Amino acid sequence: MTVPVPSADETAETAETAGAAGTAGAAETAGGEALRPHAEDAFADELKALAAADDRPRPARWRLSPWAVATYLLGGTLPDGTVITPKYVGPRRIVEVAVTTLATDRALLLLGVPGTAKTWVSEHLAAAISGDSTLLVQGTAGTPEEAIRYGWNYARLLAHGPSREALVLSPVMRAMAGGMTARVEELTRIPADVQDTLITVLSEKTLPIPELGEEVQAVRGFNLIATANDRDRGVNELSSALRRRFNTVVLPLPATAEEEVDIVARRVAQIGRSLDLPAVPEGVAEIRRVVTVFRELRGGTTEDGRTKLKSPSGTLSTAEAISVVTGGLALAAHFGDGVLRAGDVAAGMLGAVVRDPAADRVIWQEYLETVVRERDGWKDFYRACREVGA
Repeated sequence: MTVPVPSADETAETAETAGAAGTAGAAETAGGEALRPHAEDAFADELKALAAADDRPRPARWRLSPWAVATYLLGGTLPDGTVITPKYVGPRRIVEVAVTTLATDRALLLLGVPGTAKTWVSEHLAAAISGDSTLLVQGTAGTPEEAIRYGWNYARLLAHGPSREALVLSPVMRAMAGGMTARVEELTRIPADVQDTLITVLSEKTLPIPELGEEVQAVRGFNLIATANDRDRGVNELSSALRRRFNTVVLPLPATAEEEVDIVARRVAQIGRSLDLPAVPEGVAEIRRVVTVFRELRGGTTEDGRTKLKSPSGTLSTAEAISVVTGGLALAAHFGDGVLRAGDVAAGMLGAVVRDPAADRVIWQEYLETVVRERDGWKDFYRACREVGA
């Protein structure tokens, strides 16, 4: 017997009601402005324009066709002149494979080193496909089985025993019932026995509820996106049975410095607008220097390939570069003249590079003295980094 759970329409209605209540609460405390809107809210105009221009076949319960979803992520210009901003800068084929996977019955695993936009891509895929990126399970060492399967309202459970009314649906169960896209972040952080809860969901497209003698069956449109960190291998590796249920797409680091500068500048501009920080174009030179330092230390060699370098223990990812630049812009806005300068990013650079106070500090000092000090036009950056590291 299949347990009746909220339909797609009921799920949307509930989300709309919850959203209205959340907005009302936010208005009382912060003027109703979300610090970090969900993708479907932040880019609602683009999604609406794409839906209006999209005349291609759409899989069941998809808001957009696969072509439109890829366009939403990669950017483009619609026939009516609407500009779709890129959400992901990288090989087009990677996005096409990811979108195509979700149009089949196989789940998608986004794999990569920290800072390669796995979470960002999964959120935007869910927003474009289902119009809701919030059906999320955040993986940690303490994630329980109930987060993926279902839980119980213990007051009702104690009062009336196991019943439909006492059931608490997980994000995965809601996605199955509504034909939507669920997300599982940091899958390899979840204990192995909890991970394997997904095997039946992904292979049989059903979630049994033994306590009620019933089950929830996935309706057409349901799929799941998981993310995992390359550096987490050995933490809680996926079983071969679970890995076979996923189509794995590896998100690479930006191929070139210019590509990474573009990614950092775009993302910092988005964050800066929400925080009323100075415009990014005035600080592109500093962004380029931050990216150059990160790429050289990450790769273990200078841009020209002439000098071998020791790499610090941190990942020095694109996401960390975004954080360093955003912090620098905040310093420039509140304690400077509003223009991003070397002194504004120096402290953030030190914090990003020196994770191990003993080993990383030696590597950073050696890099400053052998590379930065001798580089033309970098004297101000060298002095600023020396000052904060003194």
